[in-house]
Amino acid sequence: MGKGEIRGVWLTNTDSSVLNSQENIAQAMEFLAETGFNVVFPVVWNRGVTLYPSGVMHKTFGMSINSMYQNRDPLGELVTQARRVGLKVIPWFEYGFASSYNLHGGLLLEKKPEWKACDRQGNLLKKNGFEWLNALDSQVQDFLLSLVLEVVTNYNVDGIQGDDRFPAFPSEGGYDEITVKRYHQQFGENPPTNPQDKQWLQWRADILTEFLARLYQQVKAVNPHLIVSVAPNIYDWGFKEYLQDSVTWMERGIVDMIHPQVYRRDLFSYKYVIDKLISEQFTNKTLSRLAPGMLIKVGSYNINIDYFIKAIKYNRDYGIPGEVFFFYEGLRANDNALAEVLKKNIYNSPASFPSLTELSQGIVIQSQSISIWQRLWRWGRKLFKFS
Repeated sequence: MGKGEIRGVWLTNTDSSVLNSQENIAQAMEFLAETGFNVVFPVVWNRGVTLYPSGVMHKTFGMSINSMYQNRDPLGELVTQARRVGLKVIPWFEYGFASSYNLHGGLLLEKKPEWKACDRQGNLLKKNGFEWLNALDSQVQDFLLSLVLEVVTNYNVDGIQGDDRFPAFPSEGGYDEITVKRYHQQFGENPPTNPQDKQWLQWRADILTEFLARLYQQVKAVNPHLIVSVAPNIYDWGFKEYLQDSVTWMERGIVDMIHPQVYRRDLFSYKYVIDKLISEQFTNKTLSRLAPGMLIKVGSYNINIDYFIKAIKYNRDYGIPGEVFFFYEGLRANDNALAEVLKKNIYNSPASFPSLTELSQGIVIQSQSISIWQRLWRWGRKLFKFS
């Protein structure tokens, strides 16, 4: 077994039929193991429903599972099949604090209208088609946390994962009555009408950070070996737009693995973002926790193979110990073209999934193949804080 690497892939129920049957799940897990992967991130929460039978959902909303999977347990089936072929499983709470997509809040806000997030006009908070629960409200936070704890308590998983919606909240939100009152009690004034006001941004981001800290502690209380993984938007855009203070998350040690969504469609842009992340957010001490999220397919887009290979090589040259691909079907496109590249080249030697100790302590030595000018460029960025 070679050195530890995070070789992961997201598994969706959108534009994918893997979760539609036990047979499909078994075949997918075998395919991933044969290709060289060691961890899978299956979706378990989206569109206001779970992809496992949930007592929490049944009690709160009268619906225990996505109706498409009635009388089944896709998560349970996947855990069984992943274990059979040696894959780690980290369930992914895709929608996080989002209630619905272009459905005026959907089932969740139909049953719990008091959980609605508000923009400064008092309307339901909506951004890029997603409608939002009030992520700053303690009841909403308790509900999402109960889903997380339900999964780690009832399933033999290796951790849980949040993403660009968990923990997250559009910075246009927070103008509901409860949050306004809370802010007024602390500062003696109402929140600024400018959603990008620095104090207002930080105050709301701190609430999400405290939620993540609580989630981290309670997950570890169930099992200290469980991994808390997040795949946030890139800092500091993610901070300004979605209150994701991932720099503070890293500093406080409340995430074990992080997968910033470096969803760029050309190599130059990908390298630029990686350089920026490393120079502004990571140190040798924390680099072992980083495995960038890479976009390999969405809609009609499929990543160019040359770019794919060079981006992964760039990660390794930098000492970045892995990546997570969005999403599974991109590996199967064009007669499994990307999977074949991985299996024959980049992932041709087995790699163990890193332990929590390795993630927290791993000082990564950068490859000597990074050129002198690259090192100088990165040093200059760090010194002068280039944007």
